[in-house]
Amino acid sequence: MDFVAQVETQASLMRSAALKAGPDAPVPSCPEWTVRDLVRHQAEVHTWAAEALATAPEDRRPKWPHAPEGFDEALSWWEKGLFLLLDRLRETPADRPAWTFQGPKLAGFWARRQAHETSIHRLDAELAAGRDLPPLTFDPEFAADGVDEYLTVLVGRRIELGFPVTGTGRLLVHAADAGRTWEIRLTENEPLVVSAPQDSAFDEDATLAGTADALYRFVYGRPSNAIVTGDESLLAALPRP
Repeated sequence: MDFVAQVETQASLMRSAALKAGPDAPVPSCPEWTVRDLVRHQAEVHTWAAEALATAPEDRRPKWPHAPEGFDEALSWWEKGLFLLLDRLRETPADRPAWTFQGPKLAGFWARRQAHETSIHRLDAELAAGRDLPPLTFDPEFAADGVDEYLTVLVGRRIELGFPVTGTGRLLVHAADAGRTWEIRLTENEPLVVSAPQDSAFDEDATLAGTADALYRFVYGRPSNAIVTGDESLLAALPRP
């Protein structure tokens, strides 16, 4: 999967939607933000990720940058940060050591992370612009990978930051169109255990099912038509990004 191309494509779509919405438009999926806040955040994330790619694994966490307050200035600043990020992603081998906040300390982490970070905020910008999004906005393979990254990377990070699993039970997540299924065991205040289906003996307490696109939106707390059956509290027990 070409994550670098996804970063570039999703950023372009996000920028177009942000310009259509205007800086003062509220972002329905991020209630405390306007489009200006959304753009500034994405600009800072891209600039910070570019710095992380150039930071050795043993070094300290890169300093967080701060985008200009003005909308036009922030857009210009974002363009520079995005160009630097894409340039470094293309030039840096995926297996080169680099600073990351989770998992193997390899540069490839950032291509995947920024692809999904940008796609979700592209969705936010589209919603702010008032667009009626099609039910299948994201490619099934890409969306399923986003679900996988959420379950296997981001939940662990949220736990480290002090947002624990708050329930106990077994959850089955199934993306029909991508042919992907995850078996998840939740134990209150313990790490999440995620595995591929082993046999038919997994007796789930709840199921989250739908297209990969619907699941992708759901786990990120965006509007979704994914279907939940069984104990819905298990979904609420998962730390959200």
